[in-house]
Amino acid sequence: MTSVVIVDDYGPFRDSARGLLETGGFEVVGEADGGYAALQLVEELRPDVVLLDVHMPDLDGFEVTKRLAQLDPAPAVVLTSSRDDYATLAANTAARGFIRKDELSAEALTSALG
Repeated sequence: MTSVVIVDDYGPFRDSARGLLETGGFEVVGEADGGYAALQLVEELRPDVVLLDVHMPDLDGFEVTKRLAQLDPAPAVVLTSSRDDYATLAANTAARGFIRKDELSAEALTSALG
C-alpha cells in the first residue's frame, strides 16, 4: 500500500483528502499544517508520497518540494492548490504532478504519480 503524508494549512481539506485517499487504497500515515512541520514529518515517517499544498504560511510548497528532493530516498511530491495558475509553475519543479484541490481523488493522485 502506498503511504502518503498530507500537507495543508487548512484542517478541513486535510480531513477531506484523508477520506478520499484512504477510500481509494492509499495509507495516510501523517498530516502536517505547514512547510517546516512537513519536512520534519517526512524525514521521520519516510512516506512514498507527499500531497503538498502550494500556499502555506511558512514555507511554500515549491520550497518544500526542493528540500524534499534532496532526501534519499526522496518521496514523490504532488502539489495541490485551488488555483490553476500554479499548475504551470509546478511543472518546473521536482514535483511529479499537480492536482487542483476540487479534483482530488485517489484516481487523480495515481494518475499524477504516473
